[in-house]
Amino acid sequence: MLRKRMRNLIYALMLIVLSLGGSLKAENLVKYVNTLQGTDSNFGLSWGNTYPTTALPYPMHGWSAQTGKNGDGWKYQYSAQTIRGFQQTHQCSPWVGDYGVFSLMPVSGDLKVNEDQRASSFNHKNEIAKPHYYRVKFDNGMIAEMSPTTRCAHMRFSFPRSKQAFIVLDGYIKLSSVHIDPERHRITGYVHNGNWIPDTFKSYFIIQFNKLFLSYGTWENKKNTIQEGQCLAEGEGVGAYIEFSKGAEVEIKVTSSYISPEQAEVTLEKELGKFSTFEQTKQMAFDEWNNLLNRVFVEGGSKEQKATFYSCMFRANLFSHKFYEEKSDGSPYYYSPYDGKIHDGYMYTDNGFWDTFRSQFPLTNILHPTMQGRYMNALLDAQEQCGWLPSWSFPSETGGMLGNHAVSLLADAWAKGIRTFSPERALEAYVHEAMNKGPWGGANGRQGWKEYYQLGYVSYPESMGSTSQTLEYAYDDFCGYQLAKAAGNTFYEQIFRRNMFNYKNVYDPSVGFMRGRKINGEWSRFDPYEWGGPYCEGNAWHYSWSVFHDVQGLINLMGGEEKFVAKIDSVFSVPNIVKYGTYGGKIHEMLEMELAGMGQYAHGNQPIQHMIYLYSYAGTPWKTQYWIRQVMNRLYNSSEKGYPGDEDQGGMSSWYVLSALGIYSVCPGTDQYVLGSPLFDKVTIVLENGNKFVIEARNNSDKNLYIKSATLNGVPYTKNYITYSDIIKGGILSFDMDAVPNKERGVNKNDRPFSVSSDNE
Repeated sequence: MLRKRMRNLIYALMLIVLSLGGSLKAENLVKYVNTLQGTDSNFGLSWGNTYPTTALPYPMHGWSAQTGKNGDGWKYQYSAQTIRGFQQTHQCSPWVGDYGVFSLMPVSGDLKVNEDQRASSFNHKNEIAKPHYYRVKFDNGMIAEMSPTTRCAHMRFSFPRSKQAFIVLDGYIKLSSVHIDPERHRITGYVHNGNWIPDTFKSYFIIQFNKLFLSYGTWENKKNTIQEGQCLAEGEGVGAYIEFSKGAEVEIKVTSSYISPEQAEVTLEKELGKFSTFEQTKQMAFDEWNNLLNRVFVEGGSKEQKATFYSCMFRANLFSHKFYEEKSDGSPYYYSPYDGKIHDGYMYTDNGFWDTFRSQFPLTNILHPTMQGRYMNALLDAQEQCGWLPSWSFPSETGGMLGNHAVSLLADAWAKGIRTFSPERALEAYVHEAMNKGPWGGANGRQGWKEYYQLGYVSYPESMGSTSQTLEYAYDDFCGYQLAKAAGNTFYEQIFRRNMFNYKNVYDPSVGFMRGRKINGEWSRFDPYEWGGPYCEGNAWHYSWSVFHDVQGLINLMGGEEKFVAKIDSVFSVPNIVKYGTYGGKIHEMLEMELAGMGQYAHGNQPIQHMIYLYSYAGTPWKTQYWIRQVMNRLYNSSEKGYPGDEDQGGMSSWYVLSALGIYSVCPGTDQYVLGSPLFDKVTIVLENGNKFVIEARNNSDKNLYIKSATLNGVPYTKNYITYSDIIKGGILSFDMDAVPNKERGVNKNDRPFSVSSDNE
C-alpha cells in the first residue's frame, strides 16, 4: 500500500512539473524541414511526387516554383535545371493535375513571355526551400523569394542593375482574364482552370506591386502574341507583363478568392494589410510553422531522423485545403465546388481519403480536433450539395480510387469524442453511398454494390478491382455499423453487422489469399504475384491483409496465430518479383516495391502499410517493433528521394510521424492506436486542450528497438495499444527499450488491439 501511495505521489509530482513547465521553449524546428523532400520524381518512379510547397498549415492556396510545362502534373522535378514560374497551386497529386493556377516569373533583359524562353537556369546550392520561405538565386543574378499566408503570398523579385526588368503573369491553361491598373500598381483578373470545377468557378486574383510600372501589356500563351500598352484582355491562356526600372527590388502581394473580386480585396487586407514588408510576412509564417512543429517536440535521435520527422510533419499538416474564406467580420463562408453556390460555414477540399483515412486523419484527430469537427460537418454539407459523400475532392468530387472512406472519417471522429455532427445525418448519407453508384469514379458510391449485397462480394471480371472493393466495403460497413449504434438505429446496425464480415467471402483457404471470385461463385484464375485484375494497384500479397476491423477474424481464416504470423513473415522473405497482370506493363508502384528490397512488402502504396502492425494482434508484438524500425530507417529520409512512393496528401508522411511516435491507427472508427517502436528518446505532444502527452523511450537506440516494459502514468502497462482518451487526457507513456525482444509482454488476449470478432464474443 505504501509503495502504491509513493508511486501515485511521484506521478502526481511529474504531472505538476509538466503543467508548471508552461509552454516548451520554441526551439527552431523549421530548420529541420526540407520541402524538397520527395521531389526527384517522374512518371515512371516516385520518390514522393511532391513539390516544394510554400504555404501555411492547411492553406487555401500554396505556392511552388514551377519547372514543368503548363498543365504538367510534375510541376517541379529536382532533376530540372530551369524554373519557368512561381505558381499558385492546390495540387494534391500529379495524377489529377491542378486547378485555380496562374504564375509569375521575373525576366531579365529582353522581354520573353513564352514559358520555355523565359525559363531561367539555377543550381540547388542557391535554393532555400522551407515551409515559410522559398528563395532561389538564378544563374543570371535574379533572386525570387516567396512567403505565404493562408490565402495570400508575399513575393520579392530582385533584378540585376544592368538589364531590363520584367515580371510576366501567365494565365496557365483554359480561360483567364487580366486588368492592368498602372495607377494602383496592380493587376486583377481571374482564372478558370482545372478538371473537376463547376462552370461558374473562378479564382479572382489581385496582384499588388510596390513599384511604378515603366511599361506594360497583355499576351496569350497559345501563340505567345504580345499587345503592348493594352490593359484589358480575356481568353485562353491570357496573361500580362510589367516592366520595372533596372535593378529594381519588387515586392508583390498576391491573393485569390473563389467568391468575388470584392472578397479578394477583403482577404488581401485581412492577411497582408498589416505587413508592410516582405520580412514581416516571412517572420509571421516562420512563427506559425514553428509553433505548430513545437507541438510535437522530439528529443534524441539523429539530426537526419529529426529532419525526416519534421519534413514529414510539414506535409502531414498541408492537406486538406481550406476552401472557405472569411468575411470582414471574420465569419466563414465559401463558394461550393459541388453546387456552385455560396454557403455560410466551413469547407475543405483536395484530399483523397483512400490515401489518408488510416494515417493523416487519425493524426489530425490528435493535433487538430476542432478542425476535424468542422471538417465532419463539411463532409455532410458536401453530400447535401452534390448528393454524394466526397471520396477524392479536387475541389469537387472526382470519385477517385475505391471505397467509401468518408464514413471512416466520420466514425473515427465520433469514436474519438468529436461530436460536432449528427450521427443520424452521417448514417443517412452513408446508407445512400453504400447502396448506389454515382456518376463519377469508382469511389463515388459503390461499383458492384448489387453483387456485394446479393452475393456477399463484388464479382470479377464484372468489376475490376473487385476483391479490393469487397474488402474495403466490408471495413466501411463496420464504420456504418459503428455509426448506426451511435444513432440507435438497430435496423442498419444489423445490416452492416452482417455485411462487415463479407471479407470472408473472398478468402480462399486452398491458396491462403484473398482472391477474385466469379459471379457464379467459382474462383477466378489466380497468381499471387500478378497485379491488377481483382486488385487495385497491387496483388494478393498486398490485399490479403485489408481487414482493419477484424484482424482476429482474419487470423482465424488463415488457420490460427502461428500460421498467420508465418504468412506475414513470408511477405518479407518471398521474391520481390512482379507480374504485370492486367496493367500490361510496369507501373511506378511495381518498381518502387522492387527497389525497397523487402520481398512483397510494397510500402510505396497504401494497401499494405498497416500489415506490420498486425503482428501485435497475434501475440508477436516484437516483430511489429522490429519491422517498423526497418521501414522507417530504410525507406524514408529527408532528401529529394525521401519517400518510397507517392506521398499522397500527407498519407505517407503521417504514417511516418505516427510510427516514429510509436503508435498507428490500424482501424479508424475505434479509439485505439496500436503500439509500435518509438523512434525518439522522448516526445512531448502539446494538445489542443492544453494538456501534454509524453512518450518516453528509455535506453532507446537503433539496436534497442524492442519494448521491454511500459508504464502509463506510472502504472505498469501491458496493452499493445493506447486509447485516444488516454492521449487527450495527457500523461506519460513510458517504455523501457532493449536489444532483445520481450516475448512475454503484450501477448495475452486482453492486451491485444480491437477486433470486431473478439469484441462480439
